[in-house]
Amino acid sequence: MKYVLKATAPRRQSIDLTKDLNPQQLAVVEAPPGEYLVLAGAGTGKTRTLTYRVARLVAAGAPPDRILLVTFTNRAAREMTERVQELLGIDMRRASAGTFHHIGNRILRRHGEALGLSPSFGILDPEDARSLLSSVIAELGIEKLSARRFPTAKVLAGLISLAAGTRRSFLQVVEEHALRLLDQTVLMEQVARGYAERKRAMNLCDFDDLLTHWHDLLLDPSHHAVADQLRAAYDHVLVDEYQDINALQGALCDAMAAAHRSLICVGDDAQSIYSFRGADFAQISRFTDRHPHATVLKLTTNYRSTPEILALANRSIAHNRDQHPKELRAVKPAGVRPAVIPLRDVYQQAEFVAQRVLELHHEQDLPLRKIAVLYRNHSHSLELQVELTRRQIPFSVRSGLRFFEQAHIKDVVAFLRARQNPHDALAWVRLLRLWPGIGAQTAEKLAQALADAPPGLRSVQILQHHEASARGRGKGALSRLVELWTALDDPAKASPGALIRQIVADHYSEYADRAFPNAAARKEDLEQLAAYAERYPEVDEFLSELSLIQGLSAENVLAAGDPDDMLVLSTIHQAKGLEWPVAFVLWLSDGRFPMAQSLRLPRDEEEERRLFYVATTRAADELYLCYAMLEEARDGPSHLLRPSRFLVELDRAPPVFERWQIEESALTDPPE
Repeated sequence: MKYVLKATAPRRQSIDLTKDLNPQQLAVVEAPPGEYLVLAGAGTGKTRTLTYRVARLVAAGAPPDRILLVTFTNRAAREMTERVQELLGIDMRRASAGTFHHIGNRILRRHGEALGLSPSFGILDPEDARSLLSSVIAELGIEKLSARRFPTAKVLAGLISLAAGTRRSFLQVVEEHALRLLDQTVLMEQVARGYAERKRAMNLCDFDDLLTHWHDLLLDPSHHAVADQLRAAYDHVLVDEYQDINALQGALCDAMAAAHRSLICVGDDAQSIYSFRGADFAQISRFTDRHPHATVLKLTTNYRSTPEILALANRSIAHNRDQHPKELRAVKPAGVRPAVIPLRDVYQQAEFVAQRVLELHHEQDLPLRKIAVLYRNHSHSLELQVELTRRQIPFSVRSGLRFFEQAHIKDVVAFLRARQNPHDALAWVRLLRLWPGIGAQTAEKLAQALADAPPGLRSVQILQHHEASARGRGKGALSRLVELWTALDDPAKASPGALIRQIVADHYSEYADRAFPNAAARKEDLEQLAAYAERYPEVDEFLSELSLIQGLSAENVLAAGDPDDMLVLSTIHQAKGLEWPVAFVLWLSDGRFPMAQSLRLPRDEEEERRLFYVATTRAADELYLCYAMLEEARDGPSHLLRPSRFLVELDRAPPVFERWQIEESALTDPPE
């Protein structure tokens, strides 16, 4: 006996769209089904608009399970569907809403057998995926064949993922993103094939497979029946954060909407800043090329920032040629103009930010958590972190660990610690583990021998002794370590900055290439560390200073205040989507922001300008743009820095910023 559940019309609740939405938002919500690109500027109510669009479709009779809502976090999808449920008073749990991977997983559970996957397939998390890759590398014996140059499983996993997301060959990805590993391409491709075979044999998928297999079901001619079912399952496709999707995700969106042509993609091309992760700017910039009948709608009424901040942001982004032009308009009343602050060097920059933060906190009673300091690269915050720690201003780092807590910083500092104190067994263990061929047991044994050495016996002699009896890869590693340690003992390179550069040049640069997907950024951090270390004539003084800084940061500072009230430090990439009443942007000097390597191609410079635009639009009320005028050179006098071209191109009538002049007062005793 069959029992049929009858479809019930949604229990409609009155939604006053004109009360809840502005005219631009209303135009998006009430647009008839079709192909749309919605350009939602910063702070223009994108999420509200997309939520009401879903509610409008459901209220008009669309079953929730026939609406495909793709977001970049499951939390965003959950909040949107819960809000629709509140608006309409209906159950939205059947809605097909979630991230690309979440939706791909559900599709493969139902249709994966067409690809040879059973419905019970397992999903590898990133750590499991790296473990499986490592086992394939070990089985093929590649580590022994190419010990010094072959990348770690983490780096290789990132390259495999990038190739899948960008829909490019593995060789193309290596040439563009990891040229240093080009000579290892054949071996890496061999590992990638073995990895794919092992996953299939074990009925496993990694996160990229959830999308590539979904794509295969849609576009492989041998699966046309399944593709027809998938397309017929949905009447509407809505995509959030469209500026951040990659080529594979863009192809999935287009393919899922190919039958009904009801596709609405919401994003902001002016905030497309993730090309290094594989985001494809062409998906949003060339949308109308792929969908010639699409309508472009714009959200430009900004509820976040003052007119003065938006005037600066609008003028900046207007210099980009490859874009959908738009200008943000403020709802908030007039405020203060953004401030451009030329500073002598990065140390004065740090002093200025710290002092101004304290003034805002104490004089204007602004909680520290409502102030953000933004920067292009994590290394740009080094001097500021030191200054904040000295002044006992609590801060949190959104973009990861504090500068001196990062693995690559601690790795290189371990060499200095062992050089100055040969009895530091912990430092020896850490640095020995960085050499291919020296395992955990060997490192522990050798570290103890170095720490227990009698007076008068130099560390390099002990290393030479163990090198003589070592075999295989360990012997080669110790031989290179002896060469490096001999160089570090050179009295001419006694300054901490020179020693750091020696360690990086002779060993750590190569190690970083193999060990870190973002090797270039790590090396820039280390160069910044070396430049900072140049301030100290002796290694002991430098190491003592680091210990004091880390000790102070662990103390309970500003004890009278809220322990959770901390100044926010963040890279601009990590700050996207967030806002603060007050924002500082650091290091606005040409070559730093924009980065020197981003000035080779117009497309890269334009992405840097979009990054500047994102930084400026994080501020609601006050914006401070800082740049250093002098930079200490490795040898000789400091050299002059030019202000960022992003500041120079703003400097015309009518003015959109106020230039501050910094004066230094006479030294006074600190208050009791």
